[in-house]
Amino acid sequence: MPSKTLKEISFTSKVRVRFAETDPLGIVWHGNYIQYFEDGREAFGRHHGISYLDQKAHNFSTPIVSSSCEHKLPLTYGDVATIKTTYVDSAAAKMIFSYEIRNPEGVVVCTGKTVQVFVELGGELSLLIPEFFRKWKIKMGLLDA
Repeated sequence: MPSKTLKEISFTSKVRVRFAETDPLGIVWHGNYIQYFEDGREAFGRHHGISYLDQKAHNFSTPIVSSSCEHKLPLTYGDVATIKTTYVDSAAAKMIFSYEIRNPEGVVVCTGKTVQVFVELGGELSLLIPEFFRKWKIKMGLLDA
């Protein structure tokens, strides 16, 4: 199953910074950016038919095994940020996403990456790409049928 020529599969969503996500100065606490990545990943999944509920329907979950986040500028209370979530193709049985968060002016404030693996709901790690995910990759033009 060789991968095809890379094409970008992404989705852009928005999130409004809530008061509870900020420090006393109204600046987003650094740990909340990982939550924004999850918001973006969930929106991506719903849009592209590979949501957590879709995974669960096929008896899988995809826990995160690695995450990174690079902060460039702060977001503040009330900002509406844009989260671009991009799927990074891999031949391995994992899902990799990259993220770019922009402030209301369109300036990049944070970038990051997460890696998730496939685990059967019974707890067993899948070393092979699950069939439903292989079909998704074919549908998205990442694999030949």
